[in-house]
Amino acid sequence: MRLPKFLTKFMSTLTRVSSSWAWPWIVRESTTGAWQTNVTTDANETLLTFSTIYSCVTGIASDVAKMRIKLDRDENGIWVEVTSGSPWLPVLRKPNHFQNRIRFLESWIVSKLLNGNAYVLKQRDNRRIVTSLYVLDPTRVVVLVAEDGGVYYQLRQDYLSQQDKDQVVVPAAEIIHDMMCPLWHPLIGVSPLYACALSGTMGNKIMNASTGFFTNRSMPGGVLTAPGAISNDTAARLKAAFEANFSGANSGRLAVLGDGLKFEAMQLTAEQSQLAEQLKWTTSDIARAFHYPEFKLGAALPPYAGNVEALITDYYTACLQILVESLELCLDEGLELPRDMGTELDLDGLMRMDTLGLYEANGKAVGAGWLAPDEARFKANYRPVAGGNTPYLQQQYWSLEQLSKRDAAPPGISPTSPKTPPPEPAPPPPPPKALDPEDEELLGYALARKELIA
Repeated sequence: MRLPKFLTKFMSTLTRVSSSWAWPWIVRESTTGAWQTNVTTDANETLLTFSTIYSCVTGIASDVAKMRIKLDRDENGIWVEVTSGSPWLPVLRKPNHFQNRIRFLESWIVSKLLNGNAYVLKQRDNRRIVTSLYVLDPTRVVVLVAEDGGVYYQLRQDYLSQQDKDQVVVPAAEIIHDMMCPLWHPLIGVSPLYACALSGTMGNKIMNASTGFFTNRSMPGGVLTAPGAISNDTAARLKAAFEANFSGANSGRLAVLGDGLKFEAMQLTAEQSQLAEQLKWTTSDIARAFHYPEFKLGAALPPYAGNVEALITDYYTACLQILVESLELCLDEGLELPRDMGTELDLDGLMRMDTLGLYEANGKAVGAGWLAPDEARFKANYRPVAGGNTPYLQQQYWSLEQLSKRDAAPPGISPTSPKTPPPEPAPPPPPPKALDPEDEELLGYALARKELIA
């Protein structure tokens, strides 16, 4: 990637922005006085060896990655998914030449959680449409600010992202920058590791100490005593022999002691007996920093654990929502979508395994007329059926218009039918028509003849 010519005049005026930009003279310590006592925290790579941090990072990243990216279009205030014919669909389905959609989203969220910032490099075609997206190594990207307030990014060489030049400066329009909460500078996000690095380091030290402790089969150290005085050489020889024969893998073997030697085991201290509680506290503290629910890390389930949807909703609102909505907005702006289009992560991916909840929600939506049967069947991956493309309601339901007409009807009209009022009574028959004399004579003759025949 070549440096644009118009950027040459800005090169001498660009100011580098670092994570300590706000207060570069402050030494940030894990605890008060830690700097003077050489108490340091582990690096990010070492912190990931602690299972709690690894679980939080990978759990959040995988949950976001399982959501399908949809491209929606606004049609009269209703967002409808676009499934074909859009130039932005290919990059959403296959972001680059070596990652699918799931791995791309995982890289995005992992970079954001571990480093506080995710930098995504765009690649365009001749139409200026974004055709590829590459998540960059955040440690090889430097944010620069020009005198006029313009934002630029200095990139190191990265062949995987097709960045073959070193120290290339690109404008902000070519980078999607998604960051965690910027505590000190608006262009630098702060990773949750900043808040829980000390807990992660403590957890690693507890695990290392426990590993050495349980290597000896939980047998604590002790004191080997003799009834009389012994020389230093004899003491060193006895110590070496005892450690070689009765520690480590040989722990638990039978020791035969002579000359009055006696082994006295040391008792566990209260601090050693509280390792499990301390380890539990570090797990809770790390989960707090990542806003990750503790029940996903083995803690007790909350009182509403019987409701799977409530658990997922709580997890989404507390942890995932800000990540999901920030990612959607970054994609909308980064792909430069029209105002009537936008990306959306399909939240149904979080509920895929809750079959009962899915069926109950769809059943209620169809029964209330919110969804057509085919729309509910689509959510459960079933084919449409004849007549299933229309929402239905039961026949006895009244519309608001019909209710208003019923209330305004005069007394005596039966409200048994919401469609039509009961029929009015039939009018009385008209009175018989008077006969003229000739017709009356003929009628009498006919009646007399009828009687004779009978």
